[in-house]
Amino acid sequence: MTHAGGAKGAGATTETRLFTSESVSMGHPDKVADQISDAILDAMLAQDPMSRVACETMVSTGMAIVAGEITTKAYIEIPDIVRQTIERIGYTEPALAFDHQSCSVLVSIKQQSRDIAMGVNKEGAGDQGMMFGYACRETDILDPEALMPLPIFIAHRLVEKHAQVREANKAIVGLRPDAKSQVTLRYEKGRPVAVDTVVLSTQHAPAWTPKQGELKQAVIEHIIKPVIGDDWWSDDITIHVNPTGNFEIGGPHGDVGLTGRKIIVDTYGGVGRHGGGAFSGKDPTKVDRSAAYMARYIAKNVVAAGLADKCEVQLSYAIGVAEPTSVLVDCFGTNTVDEAKINAAIRDHFQLTPRGIIDSLGLRNPIYTPTATHGHFGRKPANGCFNWEKTDKADALKRDAG
Repeated sequence: MTHAGGAKGAGATTETRLFTSESVSMGHPDKVADQISDAILDAMLAQDPMSRVACETMVSTGMAIVAGEITTKAYIEIPDIVRQTIERIGYTEPALAFDHQSCSVLVSIKQQSRDIAMGVNKEGAGDQGMMFGYACRETDILDPEALMPLPIFIAHRLVEKHAQVREANKAIVGLRPDAKSQVTLRYEKGRPVAVDTVVLSTQHAPAWTPKQGELKQAVIEHIIKPVIGDDWWSDDITIHVNPTGNFEIGGPHGDVGLTGRKIIVDTYGGVGRHGGGAFSGKDPTKVDRSAAYMARYIAKNVVAAGLADKCEVQLSYAIGVAEPTSVLVDCFGTNTVDEAKINAAIRDHFQLTPRGIIDSLGLRNPIYTPTATHGHFGRKPANGCFNWEKTDKADALKRDAG
């Protein structure tokens, strides 16, 4: 279906472009690593909210390796957390060459560097760096509260639906945990008007190998169509399901997985900019994570306030220094008031020191495992998680900047 100021054919504007974003499932090897790292972080925060955690995971055939720098009063059995996470994801069959019972778990943990701790102890940033947050109105039809770029939003919902169908094990029997989605949208005059192409590759049981045509139809009916919805569905959409022909070998047996290797999937799908820092396995003193959440919180509230249709916020920090070294707001010409007024209102209503970010967003709680799949942004706030998705500052911003 075509939306918002454009149509296929002779009447189409010349200002047409295609933009693509991808997502990966909870069983993708990199996401397995992310979930293990965040499960370990959550287990430590549950016992000691002041835990300092930088936890990296690598998964491969028959093994998981956990390494990092951790300072905590908590005591947890890391191998138990690793196995529980792998089981929850769905790697429970020995035939997959990676399962929760038989995989080996290796652990190499040391304390946080005293040099880093000095800066954090005086409530400064745990590292230098720049972080970006972004929001826009592209999801108004599918979810007006999400305020996300539409390609990544749809891509996330596809792998989320894949997990629901797989775990229900009724609509499509024999789906396995590893999967990837990719969504290409057509834009005219900067606005999304149609879904052009959808790719969904899903790991499957051997029984599906000679029946890829049937699997494609089942995936279209039970995953792709329900996610795209009537408003965006069109018979003109190009759809690829397992375009290589089959996908039996997957997960950590098919590819090594590493924590933090899906930073674009985790954020905005390539829309806007990225500071380069990953999220999973890091406690909130690491501004790579906490300040990226704050930047999203600010950008989303600016758009929700009606001050702009698009907003990107950059924050930057120096290690050991509390106040940000810079705050930049870019509304790409869509702002309804001067950006200087928006910037001033942001300074008045958002706490931008590491401690201020942690306190205002409730980041010392064990809320991180749900973020390790299906994106860190564009989600519903619940149980203290995804507080950076709230729009509770929108009215104040509108009053002061508008």
